[in-house]
Amino acid sequence: MPHADYFGFASRNRRFLSFGFVMALASSFGQTFFIGLFGPSIQQTFSLSNAEWGGIYMASTLASAAALTWTGKLIDRVDLRAYSVAVCGALAIASIGLALANSLIMLFAVIFLLRQAGQGLASHIAMTSMARYFDAGRGRALALATLGFATGEALLPVLAVVAIATLGWRWTYGGVGLILAVGFLPLVIWLLNNHQSRHEAYLASLDPGEDANDPERAWTRRRVLRDPRFLLVLPGLVAPPLILTALFFHHLALADAKGWSYAWITGSYGFYAAAGVIASLAAGRLVDQFSAARVLPFMLPPLICGLLLIAWLDTPWIAWPYLCLLGISTGLLVTPASALWRELYGAPNLGAIRSLVTALNVFASALGPVILGSLMDQGLSIEFGCVVFAGYAAVGTALISLALRRVG
Repeated sequence: MPHADYFGFASRNRRFLSFGFVMALASSFGQTFFIGLFGPSIQQTFSLSNAEWGGIYMASTLASAAALTWTGKLIDRVDLRAYSVAVCGALAIASIGLALANSLIMLFAVIFLLRQAGQGLASHIAMTSMARYFDAGRGRALALATLGFATGEALLPVLAVVAIATLGWRWTYGGVGLILAVGFLPLVIWLLNNHQSRHEAYLASLDPGEDANDPERAWTRRRVLRDPRFLLVLPGLVAPPLILTALFFHHLALADAKGWSYAWITGSYGFYAAAGVIASLAAGRLVDQFSAARVLPFMLPPLICGLLLIAWLDTPWIAWPYLCLLGISTGLLVTPASALWRELYGAPNLGAIRSLVTALNVFASALGPVILGSLMDQGLSIEFGCVVFAGYAAVGTALISLALRRVG
């Protein structure tokens, strides 16, 4: 069980930690697990085939990944209050825009903005701000902020399904936009009310000789891209978004292959969320006690075990340990990975570095469903795809361990 100090830490920093939680929760409205609930309705409205809808979604996601390399680094230069307000406003506009979309061009544009502001920037703000403004309690801050992701995954699908059945998909997403505009936006402004003093304390804590624009003194993004540690860690780091997005996108196909009902697999998602929360809180404490570099190599083994478990066994109850193992891997990823960049490369260009990693994760998440779908289109079983993914994750684990063996 995570250390009891979480309660005291959360109480002392409740306003800024709440900001991280709120931004993580807001990112849900641009995540695949939420947008995917509207897929069948959107396809019917615009007369789209599965391939056409998937193509629009993938193209908008890839465009978002490309844009993130520029928009994400602005967090290093723009006041966090203005940056957060702009992102929440863009997410609200995108949600209302999807409700009003009447052409394929508009559909592409609003999906792009949802992915950019939600999956990309809202989550980027939550993780970067926690990693930047906390030092000794960085791991715990990141872990508590990630509870926003888990809360969205656990609650929003149920609420969205009920709202779609009651109000229709357009009114539901329009309602999301209004909630963001009149609820989340004022809340974010209030939570950051005293941010100026926090930022001044952060600036005072920086090494006076560390110039964010001096490649000889600070880790710029260009310099990071030449660092062997970064290049070795990267394949394993993108494994979870690539693999998990592929699995969740094709979970109904997995249910068909196993002879399970759709309700059984989707109704078991609570195990994934619960395991992710517990693992994230534990990882936060471990990062503070040891270091992110020492915790991160343990991120992929639970995912590998889950993949092999679901590949080899067909009994319905196996869905529970499978989803728990996936959740553990997710919990062990978000907190240590976000803290790692601060440990390795410092704070001045943290936003630029994290935005690059976030963009690569988004890119991987777009490719994952295509890779697994292509394997199935070739006549290979989804279980075979799971074994392939497990092999890739094993290689990623070895590379992470190699890169970080002398760090931490």
